[in-house]
Amino acid sequence: MNIYHNNTEKVGGQAVIEGVMMRCKNKLNTSVRKDGKIISKKKVLKKKNWFWKIFLIRGISNMYDMLKIGIDTLVWSAEQQAEEDEKISKSEMNLTLFFSFAIAILLFIVAPFYMTKFLYSKSGFLFNVIDGIIRLGVFFVYLLIISKMEDIQTLFKYHGAEHKTVHCYEAGKELTVKNVKKFSTLHPRCGTSFLVIVLFISIIVFSFITSDKWYYKLGLRILLIPVIIGFSYEILKLADKMRKNKFFDMLNKPGLWIQKITTKEPTDKQIEVAIDSLKKVI
Repeated sequence: MNIYHNNTEKVGGQAVIEGVMMRCKNKLNTSVRKDGKIISKKKVLKKKNWFWKIFLIRGISNMYDMLKIGIDTLVWSAEQQAEEDEKISKSEMNLTLFFSFAIAILLFIVAPFYMTKFLYSKSGFLFNVIDGIIRLGVFFVYLLIISKMEDIQTLFKYHGAEHKTVHCYEAGKELTVKNVKKFSTLHPRCGTSFLVIVLFISIIVFSFITSDKWYYKLGLRILLIPVIIGFSYEILKLADKMRKNKFFDMLNKPGLWIQKITTKEPTDKQIEVAIDSLKKVI
């Protein structure tokens, strides 16, 4: 999910199966193409109280929202492309989520940790740096592999349509296919950029874990994930405000490079879906 703004309203978005979800304040809309037509689902979210807007806590809260909303919209969009007897039950979805999180932890935390132990058995700062570099490498290779899948390529095109549409909105241009096509598929506040910042911050945070006990080092890597997410969110917000600063411009660059994998040039019909979704929340 991505977070954007113009002069008055903040807008977030996410690519889904054959469509795009857009969010503005406490409203969201998901538009998908089904049987050649665009269908939509709207939802009004409950407003958060002050506690969830506290520095660092708001990053964790927003990540939870991103996951929950993202999963709900993905499930709904997938169901629109499925037959009636192929609908996903709640228990099936929960089981899928559990295994997805377990695989993510194994792939991006446990596997790099043991690969580092194999390459460099000593504890200390260097161990954590090597571990972080391997984690970045695993993430990059993972994206390259899934980007070759046909369904993922379609998803990445909708991701590009989402970015282009919001760029057009931010620029104050009329939301037409012709105008939207002029803009870039890359956006500095994309969720991909957020994940890259999370990976870099994890290298810094994990460098302070210098225990010789493997279970202590591995356990803290998992327990510190919420803290890293909180810091990464604040850095993303600061980088957005300080975009003209050379340091923060450089900080944004790795996320934009990775977006060249996770976004593709969309078709006109895919742009139409993104425009439809954004118009229905603004």
